[in-house]
Amino acid sequence: MQQALANRPCAARRAAAARFGRERCVKVQAVSTANTKPTVLVAEKLGAAGIDMLKQSCNVETAYNMKPEELCAKASLIDALIVRSGTKVTRAVFEASKGRLKVVGRAGVGVDNVDLTAATEYGCLVVNAPTANTVAAAEHGIALLCAMARNVAQADASMKSGKWDRNTYVGTSMVGKTIAVYGFGKVGAEVARRAKGLGMAVLAYDPYASQEKAAAQGVSLVSFDEALAQADFHSLHMPLTPGTKNLFNDAAFAKIKKGSRIINVARGGVIEEAALARALDAKLVAQAALDVFMDEPPKFDGHPLIGRPDVICTPHLGASTMEAQEGVAIEVVEAVVDALAGKLSSNAVNAPMVPAEILKELQPYIVLAEGLGKAAVGLVKDSGFTDIAITYSSPRGDDLDTRLLRAMVIKGVLEEITTAKVNLVNADLLAKNRGLKLTEVNVRSGEGNEVLSSMSVSLGTSASRFSAAVDKTNRIYVEGKVMNGTPFLTKIGNFDVELAVQGSVMLTRQRDQPGIVGGVGMALAKDKVNISFMTVSRTAKDGEAIMAIGIDSEPSPAIMQEITSVPGVVEVTIFKDVPQTEQ
Repeated sequence: MQQALANRPCAARRAAAARFGRERCVKVQAVSTANTKPTVLVAEKLGAAGIDMLKQSCNVETAYNMKPEELCAKASLIDALIVRSGTKVTRAVFEASKGRLKVVGRAGVGVDNVDLTAATEYGCLVVNAPTANTVAAAEHGIALLCAMARNVAQADASMKSGKWDRNTYVGTSMVGKTIAVYGFGKVGAEVARRAKGLGMAVLAYDPYASQEKAAAQGVSLVSFDEALAQADFHSLHMPLTPGTKNLFNDAAFAKIKKGSRIINVARGGVIEEAALARALDAKLVAQAALDVFMDEPPKFDGHPLIGRPDVICTPHLGASTMEAQEGVAIEVVEAVVDALAGKLSSNAVNAPMVPAEILKELQPYIVLAEGLGKAAVGLVKDSGFTDIAITYSSPRGDDLDTRLLRAMVIKGVLEEITTAKVNLVNADLLAKNRGLKLTEVNVRSGEGNEVLSSMSVSLGTSASRFSAAVDKTNRIYVEGKVMNGTPFLTKIGNFDVELAVQGSVMLTRQRDQPGIVGGVGMALAKDKVNISFMTVSRTAKDGEAIMAIGIDSEPSPAIMQEITSVPGVVEVTIFKDVPQTEQ
């Protein structure tokens, strides 16, 4: 992150932290700021291209098939962890990491094997690889569809046992039949496209999909019950969530078109396995093809589905092509390395997410948001504040997604009043836990497609260590905007300024009279303090003014006292330089 304006002296930060029940003053870091190479543990098989890429910037350890206690023992020794679907990253892992584990990368789409709540509480970013295996998963779904319809697996087993049984394995045609796709995301859409190529009519059930997307692909969006009743084939591609767990249960199978067939390459938990067995026994479902199971690997002895002649089983092969394995490895490694470097990732699962195409567009506004948070809280006296108010002025109005910007404002504020680890992942949660009241207002302003015309942060207090920062509503107020790609602070209290959100700045409040600039400059020269810029803003001629002076080093206490003695100077303060961090 660019260096922000507001950073209170450590003694003041200790006092602020004490008000929140803390005892020591620490500097809060971004996702990663260490100068040494981070250590990454790869806990499951990963493509060679991904391992090679990791080794370019990280210390890499590989350890497969670890027991839970072994993973916990490793947790405090690593900065990042990469897993597939077989490793459970539980709360115990995050607790054992003692704050060191910064990133968990899931080489694949689903993250149900990672405790996202615990990860967020401990400030650990979770990223996945949602796109690289999309086509492979769709292809496997179609492969199971065809193999099931034509009894390929059963006929193969029969042949290998020495039989030539053509009559038993008569299949069913797919052309002209209807397939229902449950979950019309990336994989579901690819399955639908291929099913249409087989001459099938396609329905889709997805409460979050748009009619426009479905219509563009020639797919009809229907309700869950309509999909069950109308389709000859049912292909599952939804994530495992509390809402989808055991979605296909006895009640669902009672509504299904009799004799239809079901394919699951999503998650085992979306089908209640015992219920599917009962539906097969009752001939409500003619056949099933399963790539995923509730427990993986499943318990083979006594399993209600494995071993049945009307069920085809594969061991979670949806992403298992050479191309997909390499693609997933590269995608998850890129996300992990970026996160360790403090960069934003569109693959983040437990942080405010924005599409990858607008991350670059948002970057200067992200810097501005954190800078405004730091600037505002840096002006607060030790008596604290009651609330945070953020106003966004944007041509997009209510269409502006503010989650990421809000998190960065909170991060900027909390860094100065807490000893907890604060980052993009847990900023919202920490603000909530501390009872900070937060309000946001979106104001439509101007024309065009720019993200923001300006944004402001105000804090609920008039007790400021620089009284000019208090506006007419008796709140500490700062405002800023991005100009030519650079974030600027444009208003402090009722005074207009133009300060780049970086470096160290001295602020003085003074009467608008001659001689002050020279007096302050001469005092700084005694300490050999280099001045990078100087600007003056006043409310009216002969009224009050504030002067902002960019400084390369901090003046001594004696010089600060001398500046306050310059005739006309009312008060002076410094926004201290903050070590650069990237978010």
